[in-house]
Amino acid sequence: MDTNALMMPVELDVRVFDELDRLLAADADLVVPTAVLDELEKLSTGGGTEAIAASVGVDLATRCRAVETEESYADDAIVELAESGETDYVVTNDKPLRDRVLECGIPVIGIRGHATLAVTEP
Repeated sequence: MDTNALMMPVELDVRVFDELDRLLAADADLVVPTAVLDELEKLSTGGGTEAIAASVGVDLATRCRAVETEESYADDAIVELAESGETDYVVTNDKPLRDRVLECGIPVIGIRGHATLAVTEP
């Protein structure tokens, strides 16, 4: 899961984990790179809706398994996991990141319509 996926509940009114349960097995192993956690922490110290969304994202990330990567930039960490084959899907609403992940042959889960997630195959 990337940063904006964990911020979707506030920014886009998406029940991310309910949607993931609908799309995937309820016992799916959800992971988040530590670089994403770092980015959420930084964003949560600001002001406004983005900071609130990031703070909620930090709380939601506790439902995921944190994984270390070589990359310190969140998007690069996601791509590293995709390239390594350590992930079956990537959850993001970031179009440039989505395109990078699809090039790795990994399906992407993102927003489709209002408050619904869908899978985009490579």
